[in-house]
Amino acid sequence: MILVDKPYISDFFIKVLKENNFPIVNTSSARELLKDGDFNWISEEDAIVVHQKNKNNRVYTNSENSIAWIEQKLNSSNLSKNINVFKNKVKFRELIKDLNPGYFFKGIKYNELRNLNLEELKFPFILKPAVGFFSIGVYKIDDEKGFYESVEKIENEIELFKKVYPKEVLDVNDFIIEDIIKGEEYAVDCYFDENGELVILNIMHHIFSSADDVSDRIYSGSKEIMFRYYEEISEFLKTIGNKTNLRNFPAHVEVRINGKGEIHPIEINPLRFGGWHTSGDFMWYAYGINSYDYFLNNKKPNWDKVFESRKDKIYSIVILDNNSGIDVRDIKSFDYNLLLNDFENVLELRKIDFNNYPIFAIMFTETSVENKNELEQILASDLRKYIKTK
Repeated sequence: MILVDKPYISDFFIKVLKENNFPIVNTSSARELLKDGDFNWISEEDAIVVHQKNKNNRVYTNSENSIAWIEQKLNSSNLSKNINVFKNKVKFRELIKDLNPGYFFKGIKYNELRNLNLEELKFPFILKPAVGFFSIGVYKIDDEKGFYESVEKIENEIELFKKVYPKEVLDVNDFIIEDIIKGEEYAVDCYFDENGELVILNIMHHIFSSADDVSDRIYSGSKEIMFRYYEEISEFLKTIGNKTNLRNFPAHVEVRINGKGEIHPIEINPLRFGGWHTSGDFMWYAYGINSYDYFLNNKKPNWDKVFESRKDKIYSIVILDNNSGIDVRDIKSFDYNLLLNDFENVLELRKIDFNNYPIFAIMFTETSVENKNELEQILASDLRKYIKTK
């Protein structure tokens, strides 16, 4: 069954819900987002009964805002327990600390940040919310000055985002300080079936512009990226699945892999694929794979067939966050046509209301290998060339 919630639902996901007649829990948020068309509604009461009686019931949500519903209605279930472990980065680090011996992490309350004894810590380190989303409040701290500057930025961000996301998605009361994980970052969409077997639906390379970059600007996929660490990532995720006895469970996983091939987990996001319908929808536009259908109907990709006609292409999710330094109140418009002209083949452009969210757009692109400089340019861009001020 599907839990639909704010802040965003894509047209593609709505189409998938209609065409597949997937059961949707009839919450007020779902009704608000799915106003038009016939859907297969299931009452909240019936949804609870179905989940309690059917151990193989599969739950997918388009938004982690739905975790609040699960906490309230299914709080004694294994589903709720696993969500709590994965969403809280401190609990998650405790779970896997035997896999990363010597890795430093420390939980701290938000109201204690300014009183933290920095002499007890080793720079550089990462500071971020224990329960977070979309790189909100994530900072690389190089020194004492940088720490206090970051705390001030976090205080400003909190006032904006706590109005948008519930505490189950972004909890600003607790933070985690942890070692910087070196290596290349990868994002993985996957699910564990009724027998606990792992099915990988996507592997993408999260590309950064520099060592200090912590943004979500570009995630790229290709045949080479898919198979570069496929076996190693699979074995690692199977270990996580065994530790938590995962069954009928979808997830969006982020890891770093160092030069020795060692995998270090960053986070596991439960019950969904990439936020804001990024990687889930992207798989259809790039590879013709409906990730939602694959999870809910227990399907597995045929990668050899998928890449028959995509051998020399790079497929990317481009998230155009407002890194311009221009206050949103001073922005008149964003030139989407100019943006489109800078790319070889835009598969999908989704304009976002930048007055309410710190994002101008989300794009899915196809790039020839010999033309990958277009990705490098947008990765390093502050987007000012597209912005018109008041």
